[in-house]
Amino acid sequence: MTETITSRTVRSPAAPPVLGSLGLFTVLLAAALPLIDFFIVNVALPTIGKDLSASEAVLELVVAGYGVSYAVLLVLGGRLGDLFGRRRLFLGGMAAFGVTSLACGLAPTAWTLVAARIAQGAASAAMLPQVLATIQSATQGARRAKAMGLYGATAGLAMVAGQILGGVLVAADIWGTGWRAVFLVNVPVVVVGLVLAARVVPETHSPHPEPVDVPGTFLLAASLLALLVPLTEGRAAGWPLWTWLSLAAFPGIVSAFYAVERRADRQGRTPLVPPSLLALTSLRRGLMIVLPLSIGFSGFMFVIAVALQRGADLGPVAAGLALAPMAVAFFLVSLAGPRLVTRYGTRVVAAGSVVQGLGVALIVLAAWRSWPDLGFVELLPGMAVAGVGQALQLPIIFRIILSEVPPARAGVGAGVMVTTQQSALALGVATLGTLFLSLIPGMGMRDALVTTLLVQLAGVVLTGLLSLRLPRAIG
Repeated sequence: MTETITSRTVRSPAAPPVLGSLGLFTVLLAAALPLIDFFIVNVALPTIGKDLSASEAVLELVVAGYGVSYAVLLVLGGRLGDLFGRRRLFLGGMAAFGVTSLACGLAPTAWTLVAARIAQGAASAAMLPQVLATIQSATQGARRAKAMGLYGATAGLAMVAGQILGGVLVAADIWGTGWRAVFLVNVPVVVVGLVLAARVVPETHSPHPEPVDVPGTFLLAASLLALLVPLTEGRAAGWPLWTWLSLAAFPGIVSAFYAVERRADRQGRTPLVPPSLLALTSLRRGLMIVLPLSIGFSGFMFVIAVALQRGADLGPVAAGLALAPMAVAFFLVSLAGPRLVTRYGTRVVAAGSVVQGLGVALIVLAAWRSWPDLGFVELLPGMAVAGVGQALQLPIIFRIILSEVPPARAGVGAGVMVTTQQSALALGVATLGTLFLSLIPGMGMRDALVTTLLVQLAGVVLTGLLSLRLPRAIG
């Protein structure tokens, strides 16, 4: 008897889970939502501040509260999916994301919005690791490679599209909602996603699920909080004593975390982040590239949004659409990524860093020569070239990182990768954003922008050098 597998998964109890085409679309839709919401508020912040009478420090919490909560809980979200079922956590996380998005859109005060954003980050942390874990567990061979390539393309496009969409929604002022539309738009998308996921996303588990590593979870959360909170809030708060004490405690907490995880691994238990997983060359070296790549990208997106709106006096739509060439170039080139990797191997990543560096240099030149008349036309060449470079890096890096992770540890591997990426995104806003805002009073907006972009360019060079250490072929 022949079994036909359509976009809706049909399988016997003994058959391995299979993620069909519609199932893949559904999980990729869910993967886009948390990343869109990290960036969508950048162009909405001035309107939020005016409407809710929020200070700059509180507005930074609207961004940082989401990012820190998301980063801190991601690995735990992956572990819970391994333990209780990835489809179950996926559905619960998506439903919670819809509810918290509604809470953000209806927030009556700035502090209510901050609290709702923190809860939204926690919901994202429950949902997103299940996407990668499901792809790892329910696809094989060329289909998995294609799915991972599409995941990377979706992630990169979502980060750019979020800022563009935010500008359009704020300016459209749909039914008088103003900035609230950037959150309310998630609700119908989540409803559609839940209906699809209930029908087409298969359930997968780790074959040997382990209980939650409570000490490891606590120490990882403490280490990320000790680093991210003072960096994101320090400048706006005037760098009080607690920020320096927190940063000073960070190395000690990380050391304690590693010691606890190594001891658990040696005792035969499964720690939150197994040191044996970090022993995988592709994962370890890929994560080292994700750090500068994501720091530079998120810092750039924040800085360019501020510079175009406050310095070049562009409205939210114009500021968002200035990024359109990057989004279009990223999408088109990322489609060719799998074929390029088949032919040239991981050297495509190094080539991408060179192209991205050229794009950033063109943006620096445009800012230097055209300021303050900086808009779509002036930025078009640099944005397009930078988008091409990013498309040759991000989707391929994601595929490399998880290429050697066994399906039994798919949730843990996905959690580690996304935690690294999300922490780096938060660090990008905290470091490059803080540098830019600190330089403005003394240097002026143009020189502060150029200086910050040159720092990002140094990060692009570092990414290129690190990519030369990647394995030539992807497993």
